[in-house]
This record gives sequence, structure tokens and C-alpha cells, in this order.
Amino acid sequence: MRILLLFLFFYQFSFSQSLTSESSLPFVADRFVGVDSYKNIYSIENRVLKKSGPDGDFVYNDLQLGRITSVDIINPLKVVVFFQDTNTVILLDNRLNEIERIVFNNLPQFLNVSTATNAGNNSLWLFNMDTQQLELYNYSSKLQTIVSQPFPGKLISQASNFNYCFMLTEQKLRAFNIYGSILNEADTPGYEKIIQQNENLIALKENSLYYLPDFAKRNDEASRETVKLKLPEMEIKDLQLTNDFLYIYDGKNLHTFTLTTPNK
Repeated sequence: MRILLLFLFFYQFSFSQSLTSESSLPFVADRFVGVDSYKNIYSIENRVLKKSGPDGDFVYNDLQLGRITSVDIINPLKVVVFFQDTNTVILLDNRLNEIERIVFNNLPQFLNVSTATNAGNNSLWLFNMDTQQLELYNYSSKLQTIVSQPFPGKLISQASNFNYCFMLTEQKLRAFNIYGSILNEADTPGYEKIIQQNENLIALKENSLYYLPDFAKRNDEASRETVKLKLPEMEIKDLQLTNDFLYIYDGKNLHTFTLTTPNK
């Protein structure tokens, strides 16, 4: 009986642990962007994008474009850097050399966007502020595809990959696929930021993290329950999820955790 109880204790303990600490390294930057699939670290300091790691040390800057709004490193061979101040996207290679420049102000059909992330196949996920719609823009063919109906509310955070785009507004959290279908929609309890891995999300709220499994699956395909992740006490300044590793930057150190399946 004691053996059975001991087994159950360790079974429950192992499944209650959603994060396992791997490392904590001193790190200083204005903003932490993320770690790519080759273990290179990206950060922003004084409006300069920096990359360091196994590939070497590289920088990119164009101060005339203004502040860097976001950097998408899902494809390290085609890094997407968005400058909202000048409505511009810069595509960079793995040495942070400029490949292509997309100035949305100069397009035949002007686009006023607040987010731009990599959708694969020479396309970008864009949020059009004038129409309040999610769009796909193919910068090779210069074609726009409207993905969503207009939706109200301020866009707070966008997270995406080559298959899905997740949109967080003040009232709702939504998931779309590349065919324009809305896969899921839910009320948001005050989330401040979202990050993604495949169909799953992690949301930030008041310095705590919440795991939303299978959010990109249709409402009738999966039973989902939001799980609060157990973390040591730390400030969450920036974070990123890639290849089952969760990276958290607290302003002084970069912490690496392994993400395992949370207990539902």
C-alpha cells in the first residue's frame, strides 16, 4: 500500500510540473527577441538588431526607419523586421543582410499595418488598421488576401506560424488559418501578450503565464482547459517559445525552461 501511495505521489508530482528549469545566463538588452532553431540569440539594443551564437555575431540597423516594432525569427534564413513608424518590413538573411524591403506606403493599394509576421511562401500576416482585418500579403506577387472579417477592439498581441495566426484584442482571442477560416474564438481575461507553438498558446497576464493547449483546433474538436504554469518568482520582461523551450528574459538574466505537458 505504501509503495502504491508513493508511486501515485511521484506520478502526480511529475504531471503537475509543467516547466523544468534548464539554465539561467546573464543577459542585458533593451529587448529580448528570441532564440532560433540553431540556438542563436536575437536582441535589440539602441534600435540595433543583434544576433549572436553558433552562426557568429551580426547586427542590423537602419535608424531612418525608426524604432523596431517586432522581429520574427521563425525562419532564420528570412528574418522579418517590422518598423511601424515608417510602415516598412525588412527581410534579412542569416547574417542580417537585407534581402528585400517592403514599404507599404508605396504599394498601389496603400496598407496601414500594425503587425507583420512571417506566413511562409513569400507571404506575411498583416493586421490592417484601416479595415480592422487580418490579411495575407504575398510580397512576391504583390497580392493581398483578406483573411478575417473586421473585428472591433484594439489589437494587443499577434502570434503566428506558417499555418495559424492568433490575434489578441481587448475582448477576444482568435485563431485563424491561412485559408481565412476562424478556428477558435474566446473571451480574454485580460491577457497582455501571447506566444505560440503549433496549435498551442502561452498567454501573459500580471507576470503569470497560462498555457492554452490546442487553441487553433476548432471548438468542437478538442476539450481545452487553461493551465497556469508554475514558475519561480521573477519579472517577465520578454518571452519566447520554440521547440519546447520557453525563454524568459527578466531584464538581467535569460532563463531557459523545458515545457512539458501540463496537468489538465
